[in-house]
Amino acid sequence: MGSKYTKRYTEEFKRDAIALVDSSGRTVTAVARELGISSESLRGGTAGRRRTGARAGPAS
Repeated sequence: MGSKYTKRYTEEFKRDAIALVDSSGRTVTAVARELGISSESLRGGTAGRRRTGARAGPAS
């Protein structure tokens, strides 16, 4: 059974994690494991970004 508490990550952490997936060429699972978070947490962030057409990185 999972934890009854939901971990919250800052927007900056989420952006950086997604950018790491994009720039490294590694899988979401590999990056999530390295960061110590669940792959589902990271996968949710990448799916939302792709759905909206947003890109990782600074706004110009």
